[in-house]
Amino acid sequence: MIYLDNAATTRMKSEVLDAMMPYLTEEYGNASSAYRLGAKSKNAMERARHSVAALIGAKDHEIYFTSGGSESDNWALKAVADAYLGEAGEPAHLKWPSAMGRPTSRDKLVTISHIITTKIEHHAILHTAEYLERLGMDVTYLDVDENGRVNPEDVERAIRPETCLISVMTANNEIGTIEPIKEIGEIAHRHGILFHTDAVQAYGHVSLDVNYCNIDMLSASAHKLGGPKGVGFLYIREGVKIGSFIHGGAQERNRRAGTSNVPAMVGFGKAAEMAAKDMKKRAEYETRLRDYMIDRIEKEIPYVILNGDRKDRLPNNINFCFRFVQGESVLIMLDMKDIYVSSGSACATGSADPSHVQMAIGRSQDDAYSAVRITISEETTKEQADMAVDEIKAIVEKLRKMSPEYIQFIRNNK
Repeated sequence: MIYLDNAATTRMKSEVLDAMMPYLTEEYGNASSAYRLGAKSKNAMERARHSVAALIGAKDHEIYFTSGGSESDNWALKAVADAYLGEAGEPAHLKWPSAMGRPTSRDKLVTISHIITTKIEHHAILHTAEYLERLGMDVTYLDVDENGRVNPEDVERAIRPETCLISVMTANNEIGTIEPIKEIGEIAHRHGILFHTDAVQAYGHVSLDVNYCNIDMLSASAHKLGGPKGVGFLYIREGVKIGSFIHGGAQERNRRAGTSNVPAMVGFGKAAEMAAKDMKKRAEYETRLRDYMIDRIEKEIPYVILNGDRKDRLPNNINFCFRFVQGESVLIMLDMKDIYVSSGSACATGSADPSHVQMAIGRSQDDAYSAVRITISEETTKEQADMAVDEIKAIVEKLRKMSPEYIQFIRNNK
């Protein structure tokens, strides 16, 4: 098996499972209980909170464990909207829920009901934004350039007196482009606006500091860096007063009800510790292997298009349009060889629509359907990379021989 779909999920590291096992067996106490068995779980959970916080320069109490990135994204947008939606007639700076204050004149009355995001966000953001639009929130979806990069100047131009949140992902889950979040965070704070970033693909893979990048809220998920599925967190900067997302208990300092999933949290903490230790070395290795595979594909397979920024991209991400073939067909034929890639986001698998990311960067519908995403890991060897490229080359050649569009294209260009 050659597994090249690490953006969808990673293999859980054996050290992570070892760290989790005591809390799946003998240390099974409820972390909210007052007795010693529960206290052991509580202490383990807090150690994990410290580990995941340290990876982004956050304080322990700014981390709120969730079920994963999608819940964290939903919480960030819905809680901010809930804080403002329907309110009007008050000076904006008095309604601002952070300690920063809002640089708006005291005598200007506004309705705080506008969110800024981009057209290439994960569906956890886009679908939540669409839901909030139905409730009356106004949302601006910014364009990106041909590499999937949003222009910070476009962000600033989109700001209105009623803007309450800017949400831009740290790195795109399909094409790997890393966004200028530091600049966007500076713009947001200059205007007294909350800044949220979906860092699910970036956390543990590239260096991130919430203070340096002016981030108020950040979403992350454990299973993207060798941790267990079903656990993530939302970082909420101290002083940002947004409400709960799940009600019914006092867990997570009264902000996220539900019995604490201690084994998963412990696993997340261990995965974060391991990521912190080897991030630089791992990124350097993946970048070299990534660029080697990109170079081979571009030199050996004609009529391909590299998607995403060539340099400002995640170390493990490779995304190509293999023109005149269907990406799903390539995926299926690779699957028969025990090589696993994807044709886009795992969350959109089965959709009949072309990738919204591919369309946003200007690909034609046909080219969008031809996209294949390859995401390597530190466990991917050069031999595996070569085998995968060899198979892709053979499959694309075979499929193109059966493509009327390709045959006609070659005839027209002879």
